[in-house]
Amino acid sequence: MPLVIIPTYNERENIVSLIKAIFSLSTNFHLLIVDDASPDGTAQIVKKLISTYPDRLHLICREEKWGLGTAYVEGFKFALKNGYDYILQMDADFSHDPKDLVRLYNTCKAENYDLVIGSRYISGVNVVNWPIGRVLLSYFASFFVRFITGLPIMDTTAGFKCYTKEVLETIDLDKIQFIGYGFQVEMLFLAWKYGFKLKEIPIVFTDRVRGVSKMSKSIISEAVFGIIKMKISSFFKKYHRR
Repeated sequence: MPLVIIPTYNERENIVSLIKAIFSLSTNFHLLIVDDASPDGTAQIVKKLISTYPDRLHLICREEKWGLGTAYVEGFKFALKNGYDYILQMDADFSHDPKDLVRLYNTCKAENYDLVIGSRYISGVNVVNWPIGRVLLSYFASFFVRFITGLPIMDTTAGFKCYTKEVLETIDLDKIQFIGYGFQVEMLFLAWKYGFKLKEIPIVFTDRVRGVSKMSKSIISEAVFGIIKMKISSFFKKYHRR
């Protein structure tokens, strides 16, 4: 059974449409919203929808804005505890097309991959409505990560993924270091170091139309210096599957 995890913070403008779009897909996805105490009432909106989608829509309400990485870790633990075999992650702002969830899931399951990445850069630069400065920042961030880590992935900072439960059972989720967007790199790096099969499939990434981006200078700083530290630390660690 596949579970889609979506962290939210102030996404009331998107969340209803996104939930409906996911549940209209041909695949029987379950959905977990992890909300970081959104002051705009995102969690309250989701609560009202749970009775409409019983057993398929789940909600974790957190007391503070603790960060993207910790939200996903909490979601991953929920998925493992409740027996989900495939765990997908995506943004709440429609930058990831819900229809591509089916492609990610089918590629992971039918082609026997452990981690499938929805990639903006595997077939050129597939980004819509971003200013050129942000496109260049994102593209060269991925180049920087590849250069430092050796990852054989074009879109190393992608946030649109499908994991098998085996990947999440192998990675020690309690030792994940990043709380911001560097979390995406750390999870990808660990999956690769543990020898799991990775695959990128092309997607079109569309910048949000409604709501506000959560990107900040502190998040970028964490990623840059944290990735260098992560790579150095990997020289002193052995990666054995459980």
